[in-house]
Formats: sequence, structure tokens, C-alpha cells
Amino acid sequence: MNIVLVVFDTLRKDAIGAYGQPPWGKVHTPNLDRFAQEALVFDRVYPEVLPTLPARRALYTGQRVYPFWNGDIRLKGDFVGAPGWGPIDEAQDTVAELLQAAGYRTALISDVYHMFKPSKNFTRGFDQWTFIRGQEQDPYRSGPEPTEEELARWLAPQLFEHVHNEQSAIDFLRNCLRNMYGRTHEEDYFNAQVMIQAARWLQENQDAENFYLVVESFDPHEPWFVPEQYRRLYDNSDAQEQVISIYNTTEKLTPELLRRAQANYSGLVTMCDRWFGHLMETLRTLGRLDDTVVIVVSDHGHSIGDRDYMGKRGYPSDPSVFDIALLVRHPDGTGAGQRSDLLLQHTDISAQVLEFAGVQPRQPLHGQPFWTAATGGGAALRDHATIGWGSTITVVDDRWWLSCKVDGSGAFLHDLTAPEPFASNLADDYPNEVNRLFALAVEDAGGQFPPYLLELAATEMDAPGCSALAARV
Repeated sequence: MNIVLVVFDTLRKDAIGAYGQPPWGKVHTPNLDRFAQEALVFDRVYPEVLPTLPARRALYTGQRVYPFWNGDIRLKGDFVGAPGWGPIDEAQDTVAELLQAAGYRTALISDVYHMFKPSKNFTRGFDQWTFIRGQEQDPYRSGPEPTEEELARWLAPQLFEHVHNEQSAIDFLRNCLRNMYGRTHEEDYFNAQVMIQAARWLQENQDAENFYLVVESFDPHEPWFVPEQYRRLYDNSDAQEQVISIYNTTEKLTPELLRRAQANYSGLVTMCDRWFGHLMETLRTLGRLDDTVVIVVSDHGHSIGDRDYMGKRGYPSDPSVFDIALLVRHPDGTGAGQRSDLLLQHTDISAQVLEFAGVQPRQPLHGQPFWTAATGGGAALRDHATIGWGSTITVVDDRWWLSCKVDGSGAFLHDLTAPEPFASNLADDYPNEVNRLFALAVEDAGGQFPPYLLELAATEMDAPGCSALAARV
């Protein structure tokens, strides 16, 4: 069986029509919605760790990265994005390596530039890997420098009071615009290039007996540059542009800038959907949908005004970032148009890919295959999910959502059965639940957290509105 794994970075689950809509209104995703009708849609899926690179370490290996033992990684040529922001461990097998050894032809098509920084190891096991250059701070071009008029178009002066570092925002945007120089057609944009190259690989490798293709689109990650026609689907005004995420409160952000950010994000999702449709149509016309499993997943979402915040954060956590989309289309139609409430994490996808291929891992995996349970009504794989991000943890079970620091301080507890689960913090009302869930996080960490994470937690401020209660085991 062939396998295509499509990963969209920062794709909000509720931005896909099959899952609903974000607070600011419906996003048009006709191709993903059509795909959902042919796929099994999973409603309770969470990362194992966050953000970008740690999440991919879990997804590419099926091995637990939480709680970031040996995760204080500082490499030349990179920044410390978060604990665990580093290469795949040399001692760990990747899914691609295992499939390659089993005779699969393997390929990675990606514009996630973090994966290709020196020493990162994410290309291991791929017979071909194609890096689409130019996203964000990728040192793709050194000139020409954007004009002041160009900068003013994309970076509103009133935004400076909201970003943490004005010069950093300017430098970030300058690099983005340098990398985009000369881009005039829709096909020149990153997500289009990723899908076009993936479709080309399928055309050029029709002689493969079995293949494993990983397609990584950094879009709809910010900056939210998108062709104008997509943005005008959601905001037809000629207002000031807003394409960067401020990673700050939106309480004082003008409604016009917030609306434009939401429109640009929505437009970029719709563009990703359009070019995902190109990939699917290529699979269809090549006759590969009859013998290929197609999996679509995101690494995390992004808050764009949710709970008065713009950005992604691990604490306090919420569904706009932590709930992720997972859709699996099986060539024999099993599960088509159905939904599953199995509690899953990224590592389970790795295990399921190997099971689809009939390949046994050489090392025990944290993840577990889920297809039989999802389609045959089998037992749940787990009764809770633990998600790590830096010095904070999130624990989710059938009823509760706990967010706190690894030392147990700064707790938020939300009742998922309530009409508006995140409207109030119930930690002080249910201290036993806080302690129970925190104990699960400690157990999943192997009984203790790394000392450097505990030291980091002690230096970081508690989030406003948290409980003074300190969770204990």
C-alpha cells in the first residue's frame, strides 16, 4: 500500500469546513471538505509536543519527545525555538528509514525551512528530498532590499506598540520580502510550489512498486502573505495590511488590523486548499487513489483573537492551538464520511503508517496503530493525552483540560462538558482533579521533569487568571 502524508503547519482545525468554523466566520475549503467525505475524520487529536520541530520529531519517529530530556539544544546557525528544538536523535529510526529498508521509494517535499537547518536530520530515509526555499527567515536571498514604501504597506505603524521588539519585526519582514522578490503569479507562492513539486514527484515515480511521500506545507503559518483575490474573499476593503503575528494580547489592537489578519489567514488556508486539490487530482488521474492511503494532519493551530490573543502559546493552552485536524482516506473506502472520537497524538500516526505498510518497527514506539479501533469500534488507545511545550504541560481527558507549569504552579482547569469550557478557571473548585491530572503528566514524564525545565518554570511568570494552587503528586 502506498502512503501520502500531508502536513500543514499552523492549520487551525476549525478552519476546515468539515470541522466547523473559527470565531470570525467560515473559511472556504472545498477540496478538504470533499476529502473529508471520502475520509475518516478524527475529532480528538493532539500533538505530543510543540512547537514546529519538536512536533515533527514525534511525528517522524513515533517516539515520545516529552518531557524534553536532553532537550536544551543550542546549535550554531539556529535559535533556541523551544526545549526539544533540535535534530532527530541518531539512535532513533525514522518512519522513512524503516519504509526505505522495506523497499518503499520515499520522498519529502517541504518548505519548512527549520527542518533543513544544519544537523537537523529530518531528511534521513528519503530517496529524494526537495526543499522549497524562501519561507520566513530562510537565508535564501540577500537582496534587493525592500523599499520603505513596501515595508509600510505590510507593517502598520500602530502595530509597533503591540509587538515585543519593533526592530525584530522590521528585520523579519525585510527578510520575508527579500525572499519573495519577483513573485508575480499564484504558482510562485510557497504552498503552490510544494503541491506542484509533490504532484511532479508522483508523475516521475510511477514505476515505484510502493512509495511513501511526505508533503510538508509551512503555510498557513505566518507571515500571511497571500494573493489578493484570496484575501478579498474575506475582507474586500483596501485597509492597512496585517500579515505578521504579534504574539501578544489583541485587546488594544484595532478591529481593522485584527480583521485583516484573520482575512489573510483565511485566504491562505483557502489557497492551501486549492493546491491540495491539485495534489489530489494528480493522484486521481494517475489512478493512485485506488492503492494509496492519504493522511492529512496539522502540527498545531494559531490564535487570531481567540481569548484576546494573537499567536501560539503553550500556556495557558487552548483548542485554537492544541486541537489538530486529522483525516485519513483509505483506498478501499473504509471509514469514508465517518468520524472517530478516539484520543490520538502525533506518535500514533507514525505507528499507523508503519502498520499500513506492514512494517514492524525495530524499536518500541510510544505511538500505537489506531485504524482497527477507529473503524471496528475497538477499545480506546489511551484515556488521556499529555502535551509538552517548554516548561508547561497540558493534560486532556474525556472531561478535563489542565494547563500548568511543570512545577505544578499556575494551574488552569477547564470542564470540557460545559457549554463554554474555557470561559472560567475551575482549578480552585476541583483541586483533586488538578492533582490527578498533574500526576498523570508526571507519570508520563517518567516520574520527574528535567531539572533545567523546573528551573525555567521557576523564572517564568504565571499567566493572568491562573490559580494560586500548586498541583502536587
